[in-house]
Amino acid sequence: MKPTAPPVLALASFPAPPARTPYYCERLETHVVRFPHVNEPHAHDFYLLLYIGEGGGTHTIDLVTYALRPGSLFFLAPGQVHHWRLAAGTRGFVVFFDTDFFLFRYPGSRLYAYPFFDAAHAPVLYLPAGEAEIGPLFGRLYAEYAAPQANQAEVFRSYLHLCLELAARHYPTQPAAETTLAQQQIRQFGALLNQHYRTQRSVRDYADLLHISANHLNALCRRQLNKTASALVHERVITEAQRLLSHSALSVAQVAYELGFEDASYFVRYFRKYAGTTPEAFRQQR
Repeated sequence: MKPTAPPVLALASFPAPPARTPYYCERLETHVVRFPHVNEPHAHDFYLLLYIGEGGGTHTIDLVTYALRPGSLFFLAPGQVHHWRLAAGTRGFVVFFDTDFFLFRYPGSRLYAYPFFDAAHAPVLYLPAGEAEIGPLFGRLYAEYAAPQANQAEVFRSYLHLCLELAARHYPTQPAAETTLAQQQIRQFGALLNQHYRTQRSVRDYADLLHISANHLNALCRRQLNKTASALVHERVITEAQRLLSHSALSVAQVAYELGFEDASYFVRYFRKYAGTTPEAFRQQR
């Protein structure tokens, strides 16, 4: 029987010897081999840093796609949905940490004040070639994690804090206006979609939450993503349905209930319309 896969992954989903910790660090090229499902859209209940040392590709976060290139440093807050497409030979590091792990030593609002964890700002910092402050810290984080010492947690947390503080120093305080406003609204739409797709499937609902018109939201999505807002809503629902059908033992009726459909037969019609097949046929193809 397949286990039910939660839509949001916890740190426990990434076990590492000798014992589970409230933080994690691994080479990116090793991480994607150990956990191949991270190449598909998913979210986390912890904070994530992704540093690219070599290679390239794309990284999509809350509907917006960013370029991966050497020196890219990405910041994800809990709940953001993302996935990447890595070019062959891409290398780097991933770092995970729980909120409480950071706040244990650095209490207060500092974690929430970092601009790169705010949906109003881009979640990426492109460091210049040859940058020698932040990049090497990821090697130190990995070395500390890979060879545990008695005070490993304190040293790891100190390196993490230094990395975030230096990133905040280099992060632009005022992003460029027009393009950034459009991307900001798209990111906010993506965040709202991840939060409400089980209960709200009307473009007008999301437009109201964004304090813009439905027509403006549709135009924004067409211009930025070449898709309508309604298509993005349906894609989010279908993606979650496909995840549950692929990685859980839930019945079709139970999947429908998990996604907020009161009528299982309507869910089957909805799935067929937007996925091109029935839920049962999709499950049998996996």
